[in-house]
Amino acid sequence: MSLIEVRNLSRLYHMGEETVYALRDVSVGIEKGEYVAIMGPSGSGKSTLMNLIGCLDSPTSGEFILNGIEVSEMDDDELADVRNRQIGFVFQTFNLLARSTALHNVELPLVYAEIDSETRRERALEALGQVGLGDRVTHKPNELSGGQRQRVAIARALVNRPAIILADEPTGNLDSKTGVEIMALFEELSSRGNTIIVVTHEEEVARHARRIIRIRDGLIAADERISPEDRIQVGQS
Repeated sequence: MSLIEVRNLSRLYHMGEETVYALRDVSVGIEKGEYVAIMGPSGSGKSTLMNLIGCLDSPTSGEFILNGIEVSEMDDDELADVRNRQIGFVFQTFNLLARSTALHNVELPLVYAEIDSETRRERALEALGQVGLGDRVTHKPNELSGGQRQRVAIARALVNRPAIILADEPTGNLDSKTGVEIMALFEELSSRGNTIIVVTHEEEVARHARRIIRIRDGLIAADERISPEDRIQVGQS
């Protein structure tokens, strides 16, 4: 079984008397260790698919199995538990606590998971080391560059050792040079066996991945494997 198994997934919204389909009967599988980009224009349904994969929303119909767990019909509390254990989120806006150090920001998921303080510190330091910020652990967000803040956010996503890292427009608030550095970091994490899903509307960002799932009008318009010569490799601009 795939790490992510989506079968005939639909999500509709009622807008007054009108019914709007954000996703229509979507089926897709993602294997452990894959590096996938979900791409589409605004209103295509890519954010809806991301919210379903991230257990932030529930489908109207269809099945979603994540790491062997059927999550399609879970209630909000059950979804929150799966999110905390299985998914590491990276957001465009970093979502860091302004008055907390990098170390404390990275520890937060472990606080919610009720992990003891010594283990929290050990794992947070390890995660910050993985993203190249071992010398910035006591710095607060306003003492870090945009790229460093996003690295803190990625360390926070890693610290729970989740099944998936789900990144929503991770370079959207960064200049192009820093954006390339962040995509190089995802490439490095992918090479270590992490499963990474990047949601983006930018072709240049998507082409760092090994597979691009293109969404349009709530449907999968294309699902393509990217050959090594067509991918943007680490170090390329």
